[in-house]
Amino acid sequence: MLDWDGLRYFLEVARKQRVSAAARKLGVEHTTVSRRIRALEAELDTLLFEKSRSTGFLLTEDGQRLFVYAEQMESAVQTARENLSGIGQALSGHLRIGATEGFGSYVLTPLAADFQRRYPHITLDILPVPRFVSLSKREADLAITIERPQRGPYVCTKLCDYTLRLYGTPGYLARHAPIATRADLSAHTFIGYVDELLFSERLRYLEDLLPDSKVVLRSTSVVAQYHATLQGRSLAILPCFIAAQDQRLVPVLEDDIAITRSFWMYCHEDLHKLKRMSVLWDFMRRSVVRNASLLAGRQGDMHYLP
Repeated sequence: MLDWDGLRYFLEVARKQRVSAAARKLGVEHTTVSRRIRALEAELDTLLFEKSRSTGFLLTEDGQRLFVYAEQMESAVQTARENLSGIGQALSGHLRIGATEGFGSYVLTPLAADFQRRYPHITLDILPVPRFVSLSKREADLAITIERPQRGPYVCTKLCDYTLRLYGTPGYLARHAPIATRADLSAHTFIGYVDELLFSERLRYLEDLLPDSKVVLRSTSVVAQYHATLQGRSLAILPCFIAAQDQRLVPVLEDDIAITRSFWMYCHEDLHKLKRMSVLWDFMRRSVVRNASLLAGRQGDMHYLP
């Protein structure tokens, strides 16, 4: 019989790729983790990890096969715990949500605070990051991102469309040449992404929309681009759910320049069975529908469910 406790150690090392990081997550000494992994390998009579100073602990072929079964066992234990101990009825537990930086900071975070107010026994971690989070490594339980996952054992839904527009400060527009058409933009400077560090081609909208634009400041962070735009020295394409909430910014060529992108929400199919996940999933969908006007740039206020 495989020891489930040993498999917990195995899963954490596989996800963190470092014994020390796994030990911190599990709240034990790193020697305990190493001893558990050695015992599991001896029990199965196989090597589960290739160990390297540079890359850490990488799963072998046998380790990858065990990882699939261990994740299924982990999900089954979580589901059983909810259903049999009453945790599901009390709606308690913990969930971690990963999202793109702008959406995570300006939409998800206030909605998460509203959710936690309604369900005070469910604790949340919010990860607004300028990259994709890995559900397979358990960086998050739920992901909201700009690309639909191409493969994996996930439940996925299109969460919403959102609009981006060109923005500047009134002061910038008063000091610089007037803008009546796209051709007038050639006399202006822009803020954008660092091209070679884009985590998705879906972010290459400035280059696609204005290929000859003069970009004088670049950042991997849309929040940094937003704050740079507020300085009133250049224009930037920003999500309406950020810029429309700030009266210090105004849209430029509003009837001409509007870019539509989508957010996708997904989680592991086994986690979707958890009651606390299904409650969060439904809350996010309904809350985003209620804020369709903000996401489209038609108004700049957040609205909450009654």
